[in-house]
Amino acid sequence: MADSLASQIITAIGGPENVRSLTHCATRLRFELADASKVDQNALEHMKGVLGAVPQSGDRFQVVIGGGVATVYENIMHLPEMANAGAASASGEGQKSNADVKAEARSKARGKVAWLDSFFEYLADSFRPILGVLLGASIIIALVNLLISLNVIPNDEASAGWVFVKAIWKGVFYFLPIMVAYNASKKLKVDPWLGGAIMAILMTPQFTSLIDAKTTTCVENAALGTKSCTANIFGIPMALSDYSGNVFVPLLMAAVLALVYHGLKKIIPESVQLVFVPFFCMIIVGALTAFIIGPIGVWVGNGLGVGLAWMNTHAPFIFAIIIPLLYPFLVPLGLHWPLNALMLMNIQTLGYDFIQGPMGVWNFACFGATAGVLFIAVRDKDKDMRQTALGALAAGLLGGVSEPSLYGIHLRYKLVYKRMLVGCGLGGVVIAVLGWLFPSVTAAGQTVHGVTTTAFAFTSLLTIPVFDQMWVYAVSIAVSFLTSFFLIITFDYRTPEQKAEVLARAAADQKAAAPAVEAKEAAPAATTATATATATKTEAPAAAATTVVNAPVAGHVIALDETGDPVFASRALGEGVGIQPTDSEVVAPVSGVLQTVAETGHAFGIKTDDGVEVLVHVGIDTVKMNGEGFAVKVKADERVNAGDPLVSVDFAKVKDAGYSTTTLMTVLNTAALTSVTPKTGIDVKAGDEVIDIQR
Repeated sequence: MADSLASQIITAIGGPENVRSLTHCATRLRFELADASKVDQNALEHMKGVLGAVPQSGDRFQVVIGGGVATVYENIMHLPEMANAGAASASGEGQKSNADVKAEARSKARGKVAWLDSFFEYLADSFRPILGVLLGASIIIALVNLLISLNVIPNDEASAGWVFVKAIWKGVFYFLPIMVAYNASKKLKVDPWLGGAIMAILMTPQFTSLIDAKTTTCVENAALGTKSCTANIFGIPMALSDYSGNVFVPLLMAAVLALVYHGLKKIIPESVQLVFVPFFCMIIVGALTAFIIGPIGVWVGNGLGVGLAWMNTHAPFIFAIIIPLLYPFLVPLGLHWPLNALMLMNIQTLGYDFIQGPMGVWNFACFGATAGVLFIAVRDKDKDMRQTALGALAAGLLGGVSEPSLYGIHLRYKLVYKRMLVGCGLGGVVIAVLGWLFPSVTAAGQTVHGVTTTAFAFTSLLTIPVFDQMWVYAVSIAVSFLTSFFLIITFDYRTPEQKAEVLARAAADQKAAAPAVEAKEAAPAATTATATATATKTEAPAAAATTVVNAPVAGHVIALDETGDPVFASRALGEGVGIQPTDSEVVAPVSGVLQTVAETGHAFGIKTDDGVEVLVHVGIDTVKMNGEGFAVKVKADERVNAGDPLVSVDFAKVKDAGYSTTTLMTVLNTAALTSVTPKTGIDVKAGDEVIDIQR
């Protein structure tokens, strides 16, 4: 059959849609299925590379592979058809896409208050499509500020070159209301061009020129440093404002537009809707926006900005610490968009923003945690995580985007949050203290306690120059980054089982690559070795034949049929014995090389010099103990002699956890031998003969 073993197994198990989860232990694949009746057990049992197929209670099923189970498991998880299956790794973490992880995280805040859920989705979808242009503009601002600070270009806003460069990024933020109106209208199933056109009414030169009309009266707002003007339109007063960069007005306008638009479509004949629905919408909603919605949106945005500014002035420590501690929970749920909108409003109304500094502390704590994960992945030779973490770190440090880190790593390994929040908190304390001691001074000469910026910038390495009191910001984000980084590499981000699964996979990859390397290295040496042997007419002595396998632990010997494990009882893993232990020390039953050493200490595979493969499996289902009660004393690829200690086991703890202590031992390659005869029904000490072998 041309298909790989992994593909054959998934087909026989009922297809990827039948797989709810998949884990593996030292020798077998453990499936949780949607419907166990779909399994083709006969096909599995006669499949080359499969030692046995054993149904379990419920919809569980085990496929016995032997020592190469980790490689087969990894091949299955990388099958294209398994990309959307409900598979889970041995660590219990699903092989889910970032979108799946994102949906799961956000579902935690969904369903309790439906209108609130819809509101946050509305905000998110109004901003998400324009993140790219916002990011591009923020990088341009950062580079320009950097070049000015280095005196590479002059800070001369009167020059034509400077005006052109400023227009490149200014256009994004000036016409931001039109972009938001387009996206918000589209979200509400309204013609998005109609929403954009109505918002553009308030940004035309004709509309903005009303401020200079003779009938317009203006009042200065000392608190915000802005001017409020009122025009007389057909005898009706209209509040005038600068709507450039405003995001609250288009959000409110699109909501009203949706009501009018869908209402008109119900009463206007379909044959003339193309003309008259936009016609009436532009007149009705355009007028409502100019007279009512626009002023309300400006008032709401100003009010929120002033409120947060008051908090930043009077309680800067609380503000600077609470923002980085809140963001790790707001971003996965999509609840950070209101704060993003407020940042834009602050820049428009106050001339600066004070939220992005503390927000940067959270971002760099996030990136520091990702860097720690990358460090561990390189150390443990975890190719998949190395690739994921490297991409996420690049997106973060260069683009200021946290989502690849969050959905690709942090939400999959929950221990990351415990380490990262420490970095968020400590960085918040630093920016609070330094921000108070070294306040920023705005362009208007106002003193602000905290780090400020006049640009909407994605907090990355490239945008550090846009912050006032840049060194305060740089020190703060460095503290948060390094704290998270060192906590991750010191305490790890994985549970013991997750770590064991990664190390087992890496070891399997190394073993799979070893034969090819050895063959390549041995080829040129083969001729020399042959010539030497011919010249000396001598031969190396053959390895001593293995005729017995000793007991790995003291206790009572029983047949595999009495162990209660159907996989071992089926002899899929070879003939052998079970031992009900009376001692805690488990030793090597033969001399040879350890080909398998489970990190959890429950399984060991030894191959003798003459090719006999022996498996020692301590307890039944003890892989689920994650190594608790198991003190492993050997490493994979290490040579041991019969009687050398392998592991010390707290069998009382195994019993308390509800697992059988019966230690199973089999000769994996029984079929290649003349006979394998177990000695059962006897009491033995560790090292006594329990299996006879004839070759």
